[in-house]
Formats: sequence, structure tokens, C-alpha cells
Amino acid sequence: MAAKSVELGVLAAYVDGETERWREWFQAAPAEVLDLPLGAGAEGTLRTLVKHIFAVELRYAQRLAGEAVTGYEQLPDRTVQELWRIHRTAAAIRDRFLREAAPESLDRVLVSDTRKLGRIESRAHVVLVHTFIHGIRHWAQVAAVLRQHGHGGLWEHDWLLSPEVQPPGTTP
Repeated sequence: MAAKSVELGVLAAYVDGETERWREWFQAAPAEVLDLPLGAGAEGTLRTLVKHIFAVELRYAQRLAGEAVTGYEQLPDRTVQELWRIHRTAAAIRDRFLREAAPESLDRVLVSDTRKLGRIESRAHVVLVHTFIHGIRHWAQVAAVLRQHGHGGLWEHDWLLSPEVQPPGTTP
């Protein structure tokens, strides 16, 4: 079977599109929604989970770009605007890396000292894909918490239905 690949830029566009829809949703929701608890077996609130998603995006983007890694405690999270500023900063760094990186830099091994897992070594392309999967997984958790608290009516999140992967001239 011939190998198929998904361009990282397409996956990034899907993640960014979903993240923007979440920003719009949280911007329109009552402010206290961010402080809903994650539920049994999980510590924190939606605010801490959203911050975690964006902190991972930012800190790995900074590692990919060879920049100093921002301390988690330095990231503001009081408002939707502050939280999404973290994502926009991360996406800008990530996109610049994708535009400017030589193909061999995607195979470069990065050493990361993480908050929970300690020191890990991963290739740059693995780190990129991890940030996308990490966010997608946690946004599903956000959606589940919101449904448990009576906030239904969210949009379809499926990759198959995203505008980024639709054949030209079609709509999902």
C-alpha cells in the first residue's frame, strides 16, 4: 500500500478553525462557564484545561523554534481574550516554524523538560503532531464537561466535515 500523508499545515488549519469556534463559543457564554469543574477523577476547571491546551501549544512551538520556553505560571488566564492570546502566539510561532524549517529539521530531536512527564526526547514532527492530537483530545473533554452541565448544541467537530479537507466545490 502506498504511503499517504496529511500535510501538517492542513492539520494546523483544522485545529486553528476549531479553536476559533471554541473562542466564539466561550466569548458568548457566561464568564462563569470557564470555572465549571472537570468532574470526578479530574482536578481543575475548564479554565485550567483550556490554559493547559494552549500552554502545551505554546511551549512546544517555542521549543521547535529554538526560543526560550515561557513558564506556565507566566501565562495569564483570567479572560477568554487572555487565554486565546496564548493560542494565537503559539500558532504564529508554529506557523513560522513550518514555513521556514528545512525538511530535515522535522527529524531533529528535541529534548523537553515537561511539567508532568519529566524529560522526554522526541523528533520535531512528532512534537507537532502531538500538539494537534493533544488539543483535539482535550477539546473533546471540554465538550463532554459542557454537555454534563447542560450546555449542548455544539457544532460537529469531525475532521471529515471540516472545511480544510473538503473536496473543492463541496460542502459538508
